[in-house]
Amino acid sequence: MSLRLSTVILPVDRWHEGGRAKWRGAEELGFHTAYTYDHLSWRRFRDGPWFGALPTLTAAATATEHIRLGTLVTSPNFRHPVTLAKELISLDDISGGRTTVGIGAGGKGFDATALGQEAWTPRERADRFAEFLPLLDLLLTEGTVTRRGDYYAANEARNLPGCVQRPRTPFAVAATGPRGFGLAARYGQAWVTTGDPKLFEEGTPEQSVEALRGQISGLGAACGAIGREVAELEKVLLTGFTPDRSRPLSSVDAFVDFAGRHRDLGFTEIAVHWPIPDSDFAADQAVFEKIATDAAAQLG
Repeated sequence: MSLRLSTVILPVDRWHEGGRAKWRGAEELGFHTAYTYDHLSWRRFRDGPWFGALPTLTAAATATEHIRLGTLVTSPNFRHPVTLAKELISLDDISGGRTTVGIGAGGKGFDATALGQEAWTPRERADRFAEFLPLLDLLLTEGTVTRRGDYYAANEARNLPGCVQRPRTPFAVAATGPRGFGLAARYGQAWVTTGDPKLFEEGTPEQSVEALRGQISGLGAACGAIGREVAELEKVLLTGFTPDRSRPLSSVDAFVDFAGRHRDLGFTEIAVHWPIPDSDFAADQAVFEKIATDAAAQLG
């Protein structure tokens, strides 16, 4: 089974001072997709430059020709399905149908309170996402939508002419538990995970692999419950959050070993962060580029 290699470019550079060059570089290196985070700010980058995801992806769409582009991931933390749908349809049009919407329930942190609200509990986030995702699906596939739920509403929301990709731009649904797996099975064209967060600090690579095996099993059960083949979903691993988070980018051989083990689990795509010096995503740029070309060839 082949394995696609993608990258995540954090929106920390001014467009004309390095930002544009990274997105063009991702295409030149042959990455399948270039994603970015959809946050208002994020963790240790909070006090530095951080630009909006959808404007950045729009600029990237005009600077590239064939690489796919996407969020990894957007969430209800500060988004509304009606306005998000309009922006996604516009982005899909500008890119010529090259977009993927990575989407999840969101989490705690700055995004969760930036609009002045109290942070939602995990249950509240899950409840909102269970309503957010079906409404977004409807908005991207129907020309006019009226619907009212407990959290989100649309009143004669018009989204003509719709997405270039039909029936809509693909969803890559982030999920690690039964409820999320159910949403991924029903609405996703792909599933995204970062692994088991409980293993991030003190777990072992072996424990991580077993946890991911269990997640894929859970996804399969959710697909089976609605009569869908789990093989229909692409399975995306966002790296940098497993116990061996720094090792895969240390050499081509290390990456091939890491990626091969996860391909054997059933993953079809692995996303690696574009190196950022003096950060959690620091890596040797030359090694990173060699992984993009040499490792991708070995794994493809």
